Amino acid sequence: MSATNRVINQVTDSPVPTIEGICPMPDIAKLIGGKWKLIILQILIFKGMKRFGELRKLIDGVTQTMLTKQLRALERDGLVKRKVYPEVPPRVEYSATQRALDLEQMFQAMHAWWIDTEKAKAKT
Repeated sequence: MSATNRVINQVTDSPVPTIEGICPMPDIAKLIGGKWKLIILQILIFKGMKRFGELRKLIDGVTQTMLTKQLRALERDGLVKRKVYPEVPPRVEYSATQRALDLEQMFQAMHAWWIDTEKAKAKT
C-alpha cells in the first residue's frame, strides 16, 4: 500500500483524522486555543470587519494589552488581516482571512453541540 493510500485509509477509518499516528490537535490548539482567540474569530467571521475599539467593546473582560497580543498572534498565524489607514489618529481594521472563514462550519458545529448538550441537561 502506498503512503498516500495509508494516509487516506487512516483518515477515513478513524473518527478523528490522524496521519501516521500524529494528531493535529496540539497545533490547532496553538492557533485558536485560549480564552480570547475563539471569541475574536467568532466576531470577525460572523459580524465582519471590526476596529480595535469595537472588538474591545464586544469582548467583555478583555484588556487592551491582551486583545492586542491575541490579534497579533492571529495575524501572525494567518487568521486575521490587519489594515492600517494612514490617518491621524491611525485607523486600524481587523478582518477574518479566508483561512479563518474556513472555520465557520466548526463554529456552527460547536453551536449545535452546545444546543444539544443544553437540551440534554435540561431533560435530566
